[in-house]
Amino acid sequence: MDHNDIHILDRDGKQIILIGTAHVSRHSAQLVLDTIESEQPDTVCVELCGNRLAAIRDKDRWQNMDIVKIIKEKKALMLFMNLLLASFQKKIADKFGIKPGQEMINAIAAAEKAGAAIVPADREIQTTLSRIWRGMGFWEKTKLIFAMVLSFGQSEEIEETDIEKMKHQDILQSLLSEVKEDHPIIGKVLINERDQFLAENIRSAQGDKIVAVVGAAHVPGILEYINQDTPIDLAALKTLPPAGKVGKILKWLIPGLIVMLFIAGFLMEGKGAGTDMIWIWVLANGIFAGIGALIALAHPYTILSSFVAAPITSLNPMIAAGWVAGLVEAFARKPKVRDLEAIPQDITSVKGFWRNNVTRILLVVVFTNLGSSIGTMTALPLMIKLLS
Repeated sequence: MDHNDIHILDRDGKQIILIGTAHVSRHSAQLVLDTIESEQPDTVCVELCGNRLAAIRDKDRWQNMDIVKIIKEKKALMLFMNLLLASFQKKIADKFGIKPGQEMINAIAAAEKAGAAIVPADREIQTTLSRIWRGMGFWEKTKLIFAMVLSFGQSEEIEETDIEKMKHQDILQSLLSEVKEDHPIIGKVLINERDQFLAENIRSAQGDKIVAVVGAAHVPGILEYINQDTPIDLAALKTLPPAGKVGKILKWLIPGLIVMLFIAGFLMEGKGAGTDMIWIWVLANGIFAGIGALIALAHPYTILSSFVAAPITSLNPMIAAGWVAGLVEAFARKPKVRDLEAIPQDITSVKGFWRNNVTRILLVVVFTNLGSSIGTMTALPLMIKLLS
């Protein structure tokens, strides 16, 4: 055993063997396998949520994905961020000849062989990303999306010697390293909250001997929280915080302000400001939304629908231009089985992301929404200027 990576604790009559791993390290993958085989634990806790554990076990999960349903349920952005994370991890793993999350795959296989219970101890990644998202403003969210997209090139520069350094960071933390310093909420939600979540699930796991396999970035926090006498409230860590009051107000205030500007413009005698405002609003929203769809290499029908929908959806807080464009793209270029099967490989390159009909739909949603938002921010000062 490598004792720098393994910590043995006695807690509540249980022996807990905590293994800190790098998620794309051959050494970590072998260490997990050897430890579980030698220790024969009652329970193996893994740094996976229930959905990610099911995904590892279900090799055909992509073929069962309903992209139209995802758009209608407003989950396109979260899926896009998940795929960027998977891409970052897979590109590094492929570079060094190892499967992404091989240490978790080994932990599951070794646990099953030993007859041990398997506990997915991590919080659902959807919840984690949503909690980060809810704590950010518009421009912070924009910077976050661009940071994740630009991270595509990061993995090309990583050498195998850097993997040991990455053991001290969560994979998503590595991906967001450029924006993490500017946004403390990322560290809080991504690391600190999950340290608590993992510690409580490991501590409360059944059995006299427990092996826990987690990223090394979480080990210090888990060691701190697992020794607390007070139980950690997991329900509170799973709850999505309400949208900020400022966000709620702006959601309705901006459309209300636009309508008031239109009315004021038409009340100005002889200036035709109302008509000019409508043109500014339509063109700014439509053009920027269309540019967003164009950047995503959308179908011509999709680009046209983006242009038409954006000026209307921007006045309705309950619907977004990207959702309309995404649905049009899904019907114009209906994903085929081969697109679904190719997702794991296509997400490893920028070209693949834009070529695959499924991931292109996600790009359409994200970039059209972003373009529409920029259009609104562009139109507002121009419309206000007309009143003066």
